[in-house]
Amino acid sequence: MTETFKALVVDKGETFSLAVQPLSLEKLPAGEVLIRVAYSSVNYKDGLASIPNGKIVRSYPFIPGIDLSGTVVSSADPRFHEGQAVIANGYGIGVSHYGGFSEYARIPAEWVMPLPAGLSLREAMIYGTAGFTAAMSIQALEAHSAAPDKGNVLVTGATGGVGGTAVAMLAKKGYQVTASTGRADAAGYLKTLGAAEIISREEVSGGSGKPLDKQLWQAAVDSVGGAPLAALLSKIAYGGSVAACGLTAGTAVPATVLPFILRGVSLLGIDTVACPIEQRIQIWERMASDLKPERLDALVDREVTLTELPAALEDILASNTRGRVLVRLS
Repeated sequence: MTETFKALVVDKGETFSLAVQPLSLEKLPAGEVLIRVAYSSVNYKDGLASIPNGKIVRSYPFIPGIDLSGTVVSSADPRFHEGQAVIANGYGIGVSHYGGFSEYARIPAEWVMPLPAGLSLREAMIYGTAGFTAAMSIQALEAHSAAPDKGNVLVTGATGGVGGTAVAMLAKKGYQVTASTGRADAAGYLKTLGAAEIISREEVSGGSGKPLDKQLWQAAVDSVGGAPLAALLSKIAYGGSVAACGLTAGTAVPATVLPFILRGVSLLGIDTVACPIEQRIQIWERMASDLKPERLDALVDREVTLTELPAALEDILASNTRGRVLVRLS
């Protein structure tokens, strides 16, 4: 086993630093499963963890990366064995526990899952936490009666990781997807993912401005939040639902109760961090089967190494990525 390995480390001493550093295994936090990491991915939360005022990292020095896939090196838990392909995301990973931007990770066994049949380690991180969020959102909408024959489904922030994956998954399931984006050059990409209609973000926020507007969509996956979420709630059809899973437009939602009490609209909160492991495994199984797009690789914006990762983290904070950024570690 290697004595040292490389990881992307953030530190906050006299000055803030973000750099690839050599570490020893003894520097990793406690956990029953030691994993040689194959891939991670770049998520918005990872971008926040890479800046001094991101309010994500709780103590320094720290290794970000809220998800990972790889193979087990050793395990003190009998559920996992050497050489087994596994994935981990959520819980404290990349927030309070060293994360996936590292060639090795030591993770509590209760946070680790076997890689589902039907996914490679690379494919699992094409999804990453963003894909898991999209799948969890779709499952929540379906639990509230969303179905392909009930009308269009809106996806906001469609060129982002969550949005793009949601578009592709919904299209795979036979939904007519309306993709909203602020990028005028993204039409071809979104059509490739399966979007039936592409609209600007202004078309989501626009309209009459009344608490109840024209009913346009049976449901929505919203990764934006803020005022756009309030606007789209006014346009959801009677009995429809919205899965709220992001906040790039802010946390304040200036809405009224009228969509809820006059149209029976449901606002569904999507939390991927503390999702119970049983539900997590079930959703990942769907991601490997009925929700898996035919062209999963079409979601990949680019693949980077640890050395190239700081620039990718800057890009996701500046909305300069389209789809998913993979991090190749071994």
